[in-house]
Amino acid sequence: MKRVIVICGYGPGISHALAIRFGRAGHPVALLARSAQRLAAAEQELAREGIQARSFVADLSDVERVRHVVRDVRTALGPIGVLHWNAFLDAEGDLLSAPLAELGKSFDIRVLSYLAAVRACLADLEACGGTVLATSGIMALDEPWIDSFAFDYGALAISVAAQHKATGILAQALSPRGIHVGEVIVNGFVAGTPGGTGKSNTVAPVDIAERFWALHTTRQAHSMICGSVLPIEEGRRHG
Repeated sequence: MKRVIVICGYGPGISHALAIRFGRAGHPVALLARSAQRLAAAEQELAREGIQARSFVADLSDVERVRHVVRDVRTALGPIGVLHWNAFLDAEGDLLSAPLAELGKSFDIRVLSYLAAVRACLADLEACGGTVLATSGIMALDEPWIDSFAFDYGALAISVAAQHKATGILAQALSPRGIHVGEVIVNGFVAGTPGGTGKSNTVAPVDIAERFWALHTTRQAHSMICGSVLPIEEGRRHG
């Protein structure tokens, strides 16, 4: 039996596709989110797919709760081999109008809670040469045309940029411990989610999940871009 994958911030898009991709490959799946109803439905749906899944209700903006729920996952399912950070606050507004408290909350969940989860899983990940995976977005990258696109999403953009930097540093810090760190930068809105409704150039969750699977299995790249809503120079493309 392969080791557990912990999916932090479960929802109907990327993380559901990821649960199916890793679950079909034999990984027991732990689903973490705030909605007990959504989690229960997901657990049943994955069970019908023959996937061993267990849900854990958790407010991932609470650092202490992050630590405790990782312990609960380990007790229920066994050692953790993969951590996927997909949690975020859907903060709205530009940098001149968004409430400053919202900016802080967005940063906290994208960076502080993310780091708390990595630390809580660290012993297990090091023991098996595990993987840390993070969902990122194109607004994390530092280019003038990306900043122009991100104007109305400033509250979201600065937190995803901070997470992107944290992921890059973690890749360097954890490599000597045998832990591979990777992110998929989603270049577009995700199909089948509220954010993707009515949008063009959406990105399919299954395609994103395949990028994550490649990061996990090949253990070569640390960052892949999936989607094409914004033009990216060839030198910045990773897949």
